[in-house]
Amino acid sequence: MAHGPSRSAACGILPDRGTNPRPPHRQADCQPLRHQGSPKNPLTLESVKQLIAEGNKEELQKCFGARMEFGTAGLRGAMGAGISRMNDLTILQTTQGFCRYLEKQFSDLKQRGVVISYDARAHPASGGSSRRFARLAATTFISQGIPVYLFSDITPTPFVPYTVSHLKLCAGIMITASHNPKQDNGYKVYWDNGAQIISPHDKGISQAIEENLEPWPQAWDDSVINGSPLFHDPSASINKDYFEDLKKYCFHRAVNRENKVKFVHTSVHGVGHSFVQSAFKAFDFVPPEAVPEQKDPDPEFPTVKYPNPEEGKGVLTLSFALADKTTAKIVLANDPDADRLAVAEKQDSGEWRVFSGNELGALLGWWLFTSWKEKNQDHSTLKDTYMLSSTVSSKILQAIALKEGFHFEETLTGFKWMGNRAKQLIDQGKNVLFAFEEAIGYMCCPFVLDKDGVSAAVISAELASFLATKNLSLSQQLKAIYVEYGYHITKASYFICHDQGTIKKLFENLRNYDGKNNYPKTCGKFEISGIRDLTTGYDDSQPDKKAVLPTSRRSQMITFTFANGGVATIRTSGTEPKIKYYSELCAPPGNSDPDQLKKELNELVSAIEEHFFQPQKYNLQPKGE
Repeated sequence: MAHGPSRSAACGILPDRGTNPRPPHRQADCQPLRHQGSPKNPLTLESVKQLIAEGNKEELQKCFGARMEFGTAGLRGAMGAGISRMNDLTILQTTQGFCRYLEKQFSDLKQRGVVISYDARAHPASGGSSRRFARLAATTFISQGIPVYLFSDITPTPFVPYTVSHLKLCAGIMITASHNPKQDNGYKVYWDNGAQIISPHDKGISQAIEENLEPWPQAWDDSVINGSPLFHDPSASINKDYFEDLKKYCFHRAVNRENKVKFVHTSVHGVGHSFVQSAFKAFDFVPPEAVPEQKDPDPEFPTVKYPNPEEGKGVLTLSFALADKTTAKIVLANDPDADRLAVAEKQDSGEWRVFSGNELGALLGWWLFTSWKEKNQDHSTLKDTYMLSSTVSSKILQAIALKEGFHFEETLTGFKWMGNRAKQLIDQGKNVLFAFEEAIGYMCCPFVLDKDGVSAAVISAELASFLATKNLSLSQQLKAIYVEYGYHITKASYFICHDQGTIKKLFENLRNYDGKNNYPKTCGKFEISGIRDLTTGYDDSQPDKKAVLPTSRRSQMITFTFANGGVATIRTSGTEPKIKYYSELCAPPGNSDPDQLKKELNELVSAIEEHFFQPQKYNLQPKGE
């Protein structure tokens, strides 16, 4: 990376720090340049020289104004020069800090070691790539005598937490920016329990990074790992073991062999293709037709505007075309690191229906429970059986759990919370069947304590092929679930706001709606029956008015419960300039007029946008179509 111009240039060229819009974690300063590293990467060095020659202070400020902040999601940012970007130096600094932190936490780190893998991202302009960053991270650990299990080729993200648990390692690192735009990359961290890190580890690692900014001797030379006895390639054995473990979740092998349903799969230029093919073989399916233009990894993502299947039909255009050509009824789409899954089904009308994350969560939750119940006739085990979802996801699993007699738990947003909670329950001898979040993330097999788009893809395929033997489609089965357990109609969207001050004002207005410390009692014509504020820790449904879920002052999040059975959560995003809302109308079984429920939810959402968001007053930009 360009680890900076000369010392005087670095000091003289940077504009006033007050112009930096993001909260600085560590400001670029005029310390000796050893803290910026030495110019080992000619591409990033050249790009900084160019910016200095052009006098481009604004771009230099973006590159060097503030160090990237390490949080529970690790790092995510654009690849390029500077301490606010993903590059050789920031990867080394992060890994050095992480290494020192692990040494303090695990006395047996040198016996157990860590796993590292990567996706297919690359940024030729800066020489950065996921593979390069993974090798540098491996070099850092091996230089300290710590064994590293480094995959020799790209893998899906869930293979890292799987390997941590399977080989009982101390930690895992996945170099990926998942479904972010092509210029981004990321550094995702797993703890020895096989789940993503949660606080206080993020703060501890962040502090250790600050204390280890100077690159260690040999840091840049990734050739040292090649002959090292500490270097292991787990690719073959983990591939074999993962698919062996996956076979345990195949409930209808004979049906799969005779299956007549055709599938199309897209990996959206990411890593998923060969792994989903293998998963289908593990279930005795004929592998799905792959979208030829998208099956091979391509860091340019040439056929899509955003490599994110959550964006719906726009990303699936080529999949629909191939499905129409091959008379396939179901499209399965992974995001580029294959930890998430979108599913679409062709309707009798000829239209394609893309299921929302909540709808697929309902289908998979119902399926995994039904399949498990058939295998486990002893119903006393229900009391030790659990499903989880995040607080902004549909409450459909709660409705199924209430009727069927198993446990449902809600966690904070994000799989880091569900993974850690699932591990606690498993350690207590409980049986965790399923966890999901509305952002198309599914944990169908608890041997991976994170979302896994590979297992979710083949389990969705088995569900569809089983339903076909009963002449049922996924859409018909979803309707049957809602008829039996109650309709759960959801609607989610967001407003864009780049100004932190405005966001704070909007939320403070909700906390002081009609005077000091009074939350709103109504929203338009809708009466509010309950309020939980996970920023302040207030929950009026609890006897002591204190929230049960963990709270954080660093993010805004308020949930309103309405007298008509509606629930709405308004929260800020951790990674994007968005204020998001998630709304749901939960009707009891027997209320089978979904059109009326949709109409009521739309009215509720309009009232929330008008009275709570007040987009004109706060100058908020609505979600672009």
